[in-house]
Amino acid sequence: MAPQGSQAELEFGGPLGAAALLLLLPATMFHLLLVARSGPARLLGPPPYLPELEELWRPWALLLCLTWLGLQAALYLLPARKVAEGQELKDKSRLRYPINGNPIYDFFLGRELNPRICSFDFKYFCELRPGLIGWVLINLALLMQEAELRGSPSLAMWLVNGFQLLYVGDALWHEEAVLTTMDIIHDGFGFMLAFGDLAWVPFTYSLQAQFLLYHPEPLGLPLASVICLINAVGYYIFRGANSQKNTFRKNPSDPRVADLETISTATGRRLLVSGWWGMVRHPNYLGDLIMALAWSLPCGVSHLLPYFYLLYFTALLVHREARDEQQCLQKYGLAWHAYCQRVPYRIVPYIY
Repeated sequence: MAPQGSQAELEFGGPLGAAALLLLLPATMFHLLLVARSGPARLLGPPPYLPELEELWRPWALLLCLTWLGLQAALYLLPARKVAEGQELKDKSRLRYPINGNPIYDFFLGRELNPRICSFDFKYFCELRPGLIGWVLINLALLMQEAELRGSPSLAMWLVNGFQLLYVGDALWHEEAVLTTMDIIHDGFGFMLAFGDLAWVPFTYSLQAQFLLYHPEPLGLPLASVICLINAVGYYIFRGANSQKNTFRKNPSDPRVADLETISTATGRRLLVSGWWGMVRHPNYLGDLIMALAWSLPCGVSHLLPYFYLLYFTALLVHREARDEQQCLQKYGLAWHAYCQRVPYRIVPYIY
């Protein structure tokens, strides 16, 4: 039997919350895809039409999807690739296998931390490759379709494509950094990550480009320059914070981070309390949110729909920060309390 009190440790609202998300996430994704193509483009309210069942099933679409996953799997298995070690887990790299649990909750979060067949790690494979690269390809297809419809892509469409291509390219260039994320270290490979990586990311993160195809937005150079500046500021914070963290984890004696102030912990690791990580506890989240705003602004302010990503991502990062806070408190104890006193703001300085 599971130990008493384990229910209090369940995340995402436990079995009931997991069951609700199993239904809500796919429904939300289909709702967004439908309303983006409609004239009113209302984020709130029912979609103007529901597709017939035959519209949802096309053998060539399934074949294309399977071919895409197969191609990415083949590239993943190529021998000429860099091999990097992940962070040491709480159980000294031994995988965790819960004895019992709730089937709905376990299906949502995943029972196994790192499901593998030989060297093929399903979670690590899905984390970046099919979904993120698919997101860029969907954006590019929408840009080309707009060129066919209107003679050339709009400036707004170019900005959205460029900003998001930079983001995906950065993630792939720094692929090793994903090994230190909560998804890899803490979360099992269940519906949440599988659906999120393979469906939610490519089809909802491309929402701005989908909106612009059906709702063209005039954008002048002065405003476009301001939006580019906003994205550049967000990317500068995002990349600077992540690079500083990764450099410190690899080699605390590196000249780029050796002068940063730290707090010792009982685990032997040290917590940064200066540099980017002395400004707020999650400066990378701050950069992420600023970039999310820049991706939405080319769509104008007449509809809420293009800002769904910003709203969703804000909720996601606030929730993730709370989960991370709880895990760090359990891991570092008094040292984490000392860190929080030194760095009181979580994501946005002087606000949150």
